Amino acid sequence: MRWRPYPGLPTVLSVATGTYRHDPVWYRNFLLEEERRRGFEHRMDLCSPGEFHFDLAEGDAVWLLMAEGAEGHVAPGGRSTRALATALFGAEAKRRAALGDPLARAGDAYLVRRGAGKTIIAGYPWFTDWGRDTFIALRGLCLATGRFDDARAILLQWAGLVDQGMLPNRFLEEGDAPEFNSVDASLWYVIAVHEYLGAMAAAGLTVPGGERDALAQAVLAILAGYAGGTRYGIRMAESGLLEAGVPGVQLTWMDAKVGDWVVTPRIGKPVEVQALWINALTIGAQFAPEWARHAGRATAAFADAFWLADGYLADVADADGRPGARDTAFRPNQLFAIGGLPFPVLDHERGKRVVELAEARLWTPMGPRSLAPGHPAYVPHYEGGPVERDGAYHQGTVWPWLAGPFIEAWVRVHGGTAEARAAARERFFTPLLGQLERAGLGHLAEIADAEAPYAPRGCPFQAWSMGELLRLDRVVLAEAHPPRVRAARPRR
Repeated sequence: MRWRPYPGLPTVLSVATGTYRHDPVWYRNFLLEEERRRGFEHRMDLCSPGEFHFDLAEGDAVWLLMAEGAEGHVAPGGRSTRALATALFGAEAKRRAALGDPLARAGDAYLVRRGAGKTIIAGYPWFTDWGRDTFIALRGLCLATGRFDDARAILLQWAGLVDQGMLPNRFLEEGDAPEFNSVDASLWYVIAVHEYLGAMAAAGLTVPGGERDALAQAVLAILAGYAGGTRYGIRMAESGLLEAGVPGVQLTWMDAKVGDWVVTPRIGKPVEVQALWINALTIGAQFAPEWARHAGRATAAFADAFWLADGYLADVADADGRPGARDTAFRPNQLFAIGGLPFPVLDHERGKRVVELAEARLWTPMGPRSLAPGHPAYVPHYEGGPVERDGAYHQGTVWPWLAGPFIEAWVRVHGGTAEARAAARERFFTPLLGQLERAGLGHLAEIADAEAPYAPRGCPFQAWSMGELLRLDRVVLAEAHPPRVRAARPRR
């Protein structure tokens, strides 16, 4: 049996051992408790098209539901529904077993088909495939697990979408107009390309020349677009650092917006954007040596622009476009100057001080807080209606994906030794694994409350949370793959 819930949605295919009796019934004024708690419309009419009846005396009830397009995989071909179910379950068990351990099986859930290629769903149940999330998650979901073909397909799909140095927020559906309002998505793409090429080389695999050229051209187009200036005031300053932002637009990953209110505008020079930019310039110098000079200038200017007398990095330099003004909020974004990226941009002693303060002020069993307690804007719990929740989204709320840069930074400032990796695994990573059964079973949630009991919130299945967990397990904390401990030293 097939039905289509609404125009524009896929047809649902149903195969069952039971019998179906058509009996449409409306349940009027149905109360949705969770929607009411979240401040959304919470009363609606629900429709049941009919009833299935199963005779359990004949055996277990079997009901298979799947979306349009699965017909080729489930055509009964003379088999009974129970035999079909047994075959499907067996094939799925075999597929999952080939993936390895539970972390790899969880990560596999986010890699899906897009046309003839692949893409990464940012989270379930309500996210699609977004640029920033894709490139961050790809490092763990694909590269750390050896799924190089999937990484290649994704990176090549995006390579042709660079426009004035920027990549759109999401992969375009047919007929959609591109939306460009992210300063960091393009830079994360450069990082993903670099780590893909490095992973291929480490595995003794060759990237065909045409594909390497396509990736290199995309990287160089991003650098040229940003250096020369592009949308929303994004451009390379005289210092070599990258400035960005205009009123009313949220450009960084801290992108909550309610109506015209941009909760964390971060106009100026956001700290993690500088770390990404310096890394991107260093990577670009491998394709075109002239970018090394800009990487050197930006690296030299970084500490003076961001280092505070209190022993940590400002969140934004030249805040709100005012030269010398600094946003001194203690946030996890500064961790990217030490961990989470191929090349640290802060010296060892200062990096160690930052990590010590971050552990004391930001770390929770679910990962780092997005803002340290004590700040006037700090919100301990992510709850209430849309305005309250969006207002808390990056104002203390914990983000598990940031465990990646934090733990990598901790390992680096402790020498990057086998002992440091073992200590970090026991101290931070293993407790984080204990959170996998709290929301989406076997997965890490998108966010969590900033205070005990650190309740998981937001999307219960989140790609970059799982991606960073896999990257930590397979790369950062793995004895066979010690993390780099040197700061960026671009070729001159």
